[in-house]
Amino acid sequence: MNVTQRLDIRQSQSLVMTPQLQQAIKLLQMSNLELGAFVAAELDSNPLLERAEGEGDDFPVAEDVPVVSESAAAGELTGDLPVQEYTDSGKEYNADDAWADGVAHNAADGAASSLGQIQGHGQQFSDGETSFEQTVAAAVSLREHLLSQVHVDLYEPDERMIGSALIEMLDEAGYLPPDLDLVRSQMGATEAQFASVIEKLQSFDPPGIFARSLQECLALQLREKNRLDPAMEALLANLGLLAKNDKAQLMKLCGVDAADLADMVTEIRALNPKPATAFVNDVAQPVVPDVILRAVPGGGWHIELNTETLPRVLANERYYNQVSGSSLKAGDKSYISERWQQANWLVKALHQRATTILKVASEIVRQQDKFFVYGVAQLKPLILRDVAAAIEMHESTVSRVTSNKFIATPRGIFELKYFFSTAVGGSEGGESVAAEAVRHRIKTLIEAERPDDILSDDRIAAMLKQEGISVARRTVAKYRENMHLGSSAERRRQKAS
Repeated sequence: MNVTQRLDIRQSQSLVMTPQLQQAIKLLQMSNLELGAFVAAELDSNPLLERAEGEGDDFPVAEDVPVVSESAAAGELTGDLPVQEYTDSGKEYNADDAWADGVAHNAADGAASSLGQIQGHGQQFSDGETSFEQTVAAAVSLREHLLSQVHVDLYEPDERMIGSALIEMLDEAGYLPPDLDLVRSQMGATEAQFASVIEKLQSFDPPGIFARSLQECLALQLREKNRLDPAMEALLANLGLLAKNDKAQLMKLCGVDAADLADMVTEIRALNPKPATAFVNDVAQPVVPDVILRAVPGGGWHIELNTETLPRVLANERYYNQVSGSSLKAGDKSYISERWQQANWLVKALHQRATTILKVASEIVRQQDKFFVYGVAQLKPLILRDVAAAIEMHESTVSRVTSNKFIATPRGIFELKYFFSTAVGGSEGGESVAAEAVRHRIKTLIEAERPDDILSDDRIAAMLKQEGISVARRTVAKYRENMHLGSSAERRRQKAS
């Protein structure tokens, strides 16, 4: 057999993703903050790109969605608000309520407004004046609070060095690691010196700081109140029995009666197991919705994109013609041509991204119309394939669009991913129910149970079956654990105490 080389020509089809196509796909799954940072970087690097003033007539911003259910046509929003709500739970909305008057706009504008433009009591704060918010003192961090005490209470330089190092080792709750031998040896401190510094640090404010365990944290706080007697020490040494609500064993170990034990437990529950939490200064960033949903008087929904989260850019054609018409070197012409193509691509990509988000959000509202009318109990089973088929897009595109995107509705602010839920079969061939609706129903049943009538997982499964929801006991247990709800035995002990 002879081995030879030869040259063949073959014709085939293949899908090649250009760098621009890959970037366009990434734009779809970016949050509004990530998109803003990306556009800002492009504006800095591309001289032919400029930020657009005004909204622009060709930009898709709104769409009306007709009602699906008869109750929605009446414009009535009923039912319990879901757990994920961010709005006032005591207020009901309908088509004629304040929501239609611009509650969503107020929320979006409030998140994007500047302190320099706040109006109050007939005057407007300009950039050169000081507003009330700017006069508020900055919050002191835990580190600053403890370092100020180190400089006052620790006199020796080596003690201050050890104290400053231990401050940096505190976790979010204010605890030290249980094993500090390696740290002590690295500092070259003796065991007695190290223990002396820790003892001094444990007298700092807030009480319980620098503890190495929950038991030690509670003991420090009780010692501060002069309440750490032998009976309390015995109770702290048996916190496991306290969690199990084993009162008989605790009374025997502590040498107290039922009344004294109840007082001791009340004192412990009044303590702070995480003393550092009072100094957490991280400000929660408000969720700025990408899409705003409003009820239309007479029925239906009005969906619009939040223009505050839509960066608008333009390709500066006048500047491009001016620069490209002048005599340039070959490298400069290539650079200008590249920047021009990049600017035009970004304008089109942002336009396509906005159109896609609006289309996906509108279809989700069509599919989940009953949720906005009745609440989470009427959340339908919905998967990516259902929305993708309705708007004739690929599932991966819908997945990217719904990631890190939020919609403001009369029932609160939700991530678009929230409306996708697997189906739980109905009993006796009934209609399927969304898994999120089942979880909500389980939580409602548990919250409504009486202390003398705790529901087991089997009873919950039976009650759901009577309501037309067919779930197994292990499914109820899984959903309950996902919501961090205790078992029937744990809830019985908790409610009995």
